[in-house]
Amino acid sequence: MSPATIPAEEPAYEFYLYVTGATPNSTRALRNIKEICEVHLQGQYILKIVDIYQEPQVAQQEQIIASPTLIRRRPLPQRRLVGDLSNRATVLAVLGIDHLLPPASVS
Repeated sequence: MSPATIPAEEPAYEFYLYVTGATPNSTRALRNIKEICEVHLQGQYILKIVDIYQEPQVAQQEQIIASPTLIRRRPLPQRRLVGDLSNRATVLAVLGIDHLLPPASVS
């Protein structure tokens, strides 16, 4: 098998962030999830942004009732978070990546 026919390995994490344009909460959520992914999952994730103003049919299909909403599609089970994702500890715990944190130092 030549190198060109070897399938690329898919990242372990796949996220979809559903936003409503460039609202403050949507902008904060995007900034927060990008930072979390770059710090904790560098090179191991795909992040797709869906503006539900531009693609309302997708929001309906995915049953998005609030924005911003983050869906972790991979690894299973699927997880959902609503809000600006500013509570870092909660986001990491719900997404199942809190185990990637370095141990807390004891003073």
